[in-house]
Amino acid sequence: MTLLSVIVPVYLVEDYLAECLDSILHQSVTDLQVVAVDDASGDGSAAILARYAERDPRVEVVTLERNHGLGGARNAGLARAVGEYVWFVDSDDWLPAGALPAVANRLRQTRPDLLVVAFTRHYPNGRVRHSGLSQVGGDRPVPEVFTLREQPGLLSVLHITCNKVIRRGFLAERGLSFGPGWYEDVSFSFPLMLAAERISLLDRCCYAYRQRPGGAITCTVSDRHFEVFAHWDRVVAGLTADPEVPAELRNLIFERMIWHLLQVLGHPRRVPPARRREFFAEIVTRYRAHLPAAGYRPPNGALGLKHRLIGRGAYGLFLALRVARRAHVGVVTRVRRPASGPARPTGPSARASGRPAAAAAPGGPASAVVPGGPSSGVPNTRRGALPGELTDRVG
Repeated sequence: MTLLSVIVPVYLVEDYLAECLDSILHQSVTDLQVVAVDDASGDGSAAILARYAERDPRVEVVTLERNHGLGGARNAGLARAVGEYVWFVDSDDWLPAGALPAVANRLRQTRPDLLVVAFTRHYPNGRVRHSGLSQVGGDRPVPEVFTLREQPGLLSVLHITCNKVIRRGFLAERGLSFGPGWYEDVSFSFPLMLAAERISLLDRCCYAYRQRPGGAITCTVSDRHFEVFAHWDRVVAGLTADPEVPAELRNLIFERMIWHLLQVLGHPRRVPPARRREFFAEIVTRYRAHLPAAGYRPPNGALGLKHRLIGRGAYGLFLALRVARRAHVGVVTRVRRPASGPARPTGPSARASGRPAAAAAPGGPASAVVPGGPSSGVPNTRRGALPGELTDRVG
């Protein structure tokens, strides 16, 4: 059996598609199938796919007569996959050199149901931000194979699908597939992690995640962002139906749900301004309906304050907090970035290097330069992120 099927949904990506396919096909792994799904793309993507399929027998093209969306296209590709494992790679992203051999070796060594890999975000201005897996185990080493119950820290990793390589038979056994609409990764990733009996990690950058401000639905103001609620409802329904899920995981998933919904609401280019109060009300409904009965402790800091405001349904106070925080960030930004002249060194290391010392966010590491990235410090926390940064893909 072929070891790995890479499923590539394609829609309006003619400017990125060749780079994506080359990054997969030019690696040393040959035990490979590439299933490219043309999701009724109206640009030149179909012609690009035809050229690749003609010259490389590993490429199989699936053409959909009408647009099914990202989840539907992934399901169509999964139906044609023959590999023991599947990897869903978005067609505007790419795989770094050496990623496929490293993944293949890890799969053969551990035979997991689910392999989670580290990834990097790439921004239009050239910044690169690494998202590693060192936080999963906290201060303790993570075993080669584990379950989510044994390592709940895995929930701290962004719930995208693209950093997950999955045993195809496991998906069939569990009946797991993608639901319709935006944010399909939510109702796929959490049941996947809960059900997997063998999870393994590869803390090496194996996926390059392009942050596209233009044309990306994460930066599209639309009513369709309300579709996120249906996907979280599916996750909660699954938890309700499974009494074996321990309270600790229920609490962490609840906290993750509220965090994600607040991310969507807080993004300046997602929920239409006229419907923000309504979106907040939907969060309140789910907070009150699914708040764990016992043993739940809200997070500390600003996020914990937001939890309390949601519990009270206090949209006015929530909005005031948001305005105040934005004003504070604006002032800090102006102080940190003078209009002219070089920044003055502020710490011992800065005095030695001529650059300001990197500041660590509470509970997080300091900014660091990612190998292969620009020479300036790369933000590794939300504090160092760009304005309007895409903290997640729709999914």
